[in-house]
Amino acid sequence: MYKTVNGIRINYEQRGEGDLIVLLHGWGSNIKLFANLIDLLAKKYTVVAMDMPGFGESQEPPFAWEVSDYAQFVIDFLADCNVKEVMLLGHSFGGRVIIKLNSCTDLPFKITKVILVDSAGILPPKSNKKSLRTRYYKLGKAVLSTKLAQKIAPDALENFRKKMGSADYAAASPLMRQVLVKTVNEDLEPLLPNIKCPTLLVWGVNDTATPLSDGEKMEKLIPDAGLVKLENAGHYSFLEQQYTFNRVMSSFMKLDD
Repeated sequence: MYKTVNGIRINYEQRGEGDLIVLLHGWGSNIKLFANLIDLLAKKYTVVAMDMPGFGESQEPPFAWEVSDYAQFVIDFLADCNVKEVMLLGHSFGGRVIIKLNSCTDLPFKITKVILVDSAGILPPKSNKKSLRTRYYKLGKAVLSTKLAQKIAPDALENFRKKMGSADYAAASPLMRQVLVKTVNEDLEPLLPNIKCPTLLVWGVNDTATPLSDGEKMEKLIPDAGLVKLENAGHYSFLEQQYTFNRVMSSFMKLDD
C-alpha cells in the first residue's frame, strides 16, 4: 500500500486487528525482511510496517534528515490512525528512531512497549587506527575539493568517498549519504534513560555492526529493560535465529494468551 505523508510517497503494509505495533527497519533495508514478523504479530495486533523515507519503495526525504526528522515523520505517519497507545519495534537504524521518539515531548500517543533488535544508537569508541583514518579522510577530502583538483579530476572526490566509506555509504544515493553521516555520528546514549516503558532488547551474540556490548549498555541505562542474547546470530538476529526470536517475541507480546 501507499500513502503520501508530508509530500513523500511511502510504501507500507498494515495487517491484523488489535492494539497497534509499528515496525521500523534498519539502514538500507525495507519491510520485506519483516514478512515473517508481520505474520506472527498480526495474529493479535494491528501491525504497521513502513519503508522509511529513502529506503525500499518510498521516496527520499526532501533534504538530508537527522534522526529527529525521522522520529517526527513516524509521528506524522501515524496521525490519521487516531491511536492513544503505540508499541514500537526497531532493528538497527529503526532502533535509533525509536530511542529518539521516546525523548520527544508532547507525543500524541503513549509508547507502551519497545523492542530494540540489534539497535544502533551508541557511538563506538574511537581507536587510534580509526582516528588516523578519519584524519586521512578529512585531508583527502580537503585536497580533492579544491577547484584545481575538481578541474583536473572531477570524479576523484566521489571515488575517494566511496573508497573510504562503508558499504552502506557506497550503496546510498548522494542525499542518503548525507543522511547516513548525520545519523551515525549522533550519540543517543544519553537519551536511553528516557525510555520508561517495558523494553525488550534482542541481540545476536556475533553482531559486529552493533556489538553485543551496546545491548548490554542499553540494558543498564533503560530503566525497565531485559536483554535476550541469541547464539549463532549476527546483526540480523531476527532472521538468523528466526525460530528462537519468534518464541521470545511470542512471550513478550503475550501472543499465546
